Amino acid sequence: MSDMKEKLHTGELYLPGDEDIIKEQVVYQDLLCDYNQTKPSESEKRTEMLKRMLGDCGEGVYIEAPFYANFGGHHCHFGKMVYANYNLTCVDDTHIYVGDYTMFGPNVTIATAGHPILPELRENLYQYNMPVHIGRNCWIGAGAIIMPGVTIGDNTVIGAGSVVTKDIPANVVAVGNPCRVMREIGERDKQYYYKDRQIKWDEMEKE
Repeated sequence: MSDMKEKLHTGELYLPGDEDIIKEQVVYQDLLCDYNQTKPSESEKRTEMLKRMLGDCGEGVYIEAPFYANFGGHHCHFGKMVYANYNLTCVDDTHIYVGDYTMFGPNVTIATAGHPILPELRENLYQYNMPVHIGRNCWIGAGAIIMPGVTIGDNTVIGAGSVVTKDIPANVVAVGNPCRVMREIGERDKQYYYKDRQIKWDEMEKE
């Protein structure tokens, strides 16, 4: 293993164009390319492919094609019943952890790779990677961008179009650029699911 390959997961500066890294990376990218050529009717085939592609793939994981990932999802660790809508992009140069029942809207980007501010380092193509952790039962809204090193707590909702640059705690609604906590998830959310539309618990329990 090259010195550069060892630095993928340490947060150290490294060169992503290293021969050993590219040799491994292209294998996973080829698998991802095959996945994106599958038909919506081939759900069983997609499930089997995801189990081969992802670092961890819980039961019931479903990712709409197209799905994009630097390492073909090899560094993505998804719990059970994770759902991702179209155009999920995982810059998975290092690990991305996603808890059970979390949902992603369309066009979400999760980035682990960063580039130094110093121009000389960028000119020489140096990069570093920081892992991302997303909790259980989160909802990441359409077009959200999650930056390297961020942790999002359980049950949290990230509003559409948000840019998450810092950690977000559990059990909150957070929105904006940069993403900030708007409020906690509370008692009103047990009564209303959208504006003044009430949750009809009795009907739901019957179903």
